Amino acid sequence: MDDALRRMLDSVTETNDLENLVRPMLELLEAITGLDSTYLTTIDEIAGLQHILYSRNSSTLQIPEGLSVPWGDTLCKRALEEGRPYTDDVANCWGDSDAARALGISTYLSQPIRTLDGGIYGTLCAASDKRVALKPDTINILAKFAKLIAQQVERERALRRVHAENVELSSHALADPLTGLANRRRMEQDLQRMLATAERDGKPLVVAFIDLDGFKAINDQYGHDVGDELLVYIARNLTSVVRPTDLVARIGGDEFVVLAPGAIGSVLRDRLEEATASYFSHGQNKIEYHGGSVGVTTIAPGDHDITEALNRADSAMYQVKRARKAQPQSLTQH
Repeated sequence: MDDALRRMLDSVTETNDLENLVRPMLELLEAITGLDSTYLTTIDEIAGLQHILYSRNSSTLQIPEGLSVPWGDTLCKRALEEGRPYTDDVANCWGDSDAARALGISTYLSQPIRTLDGGIYGTLCAASDKRVALKPDTINILAKFAKLIAQQVERERALRRVHAENVELSSHALADPLTGLANRRRMEQDLQRMLATAERDGKPLVVAFIDLDGFKAINDQYGHDVGDELLVYIARNLTSVVRPTDLVARIGGDEFVVLAPGAIGSVLRDRLEEATASYFSHGQNKIEYHGGSVGVTTIAPGDHDITEALNRADSAMYQVKRARKAQPQSLTQH
């Protein structure tokens, strides 16, 4: 192999990206094979299609990137099934291929790109509209290239899996696993952001603190599974009565916080109280739950004391709770 080809091969093997691996590889493959078109395909067996992902065309035969053809009509499929990676007489070998006939392919060379699980990702191919004899060991070189591509595909799949897992873990770190609402950490982060926005816009931020009265009695009487169902039900109700710009968070066992920029405190409190009081279905039974205590405070623009704001909302909630205890409500099952 001459120095130019060796330098090109070195650049190919040092890349960390599929496209940057394949494009110089296609140029190198053209130099080695003497074929006019070199290209990488992907195969969608479910849809029954083969796609040209990257291609290099240096003469009259043009195989464009983005082209999709029926997988069952391709030379690649025939080559795989017959174990024939090369022919310089496509018309006699596979004259029934409409795609090959339309493109004018006379010489064809391919290797499958196989994944670790034994599936097929695609093919690495070279073709010409003229008859071209291969140099010795060309098929072995093509197979090595195909292996390099398969390794890169697996690396990128692994990176995508890790990224997706990290995103999921990050999401879980900021979400309550039972209700799917924001957790305390997410609430505190959003509270900081909303306070900055309130200062910029000159609008107040309303903070509501919610505690579900009598929740322990539900757990004791019906079990923790029913208690969890009620928490999910209340979370859904709370979310349904606030605006998309508001945040609903579960910060403790039966404690919720709502952040509502620019809201009217009394209106928000009424909506949240109504959302927590309703009939809760459990199996064949309906449990009449009389709701939670809701305390509301308003943070003026420029006030950045998060702890004080939450304490005020918490104190307002306990004032409501004490008033509700003076008129005790019992759970009713129907």
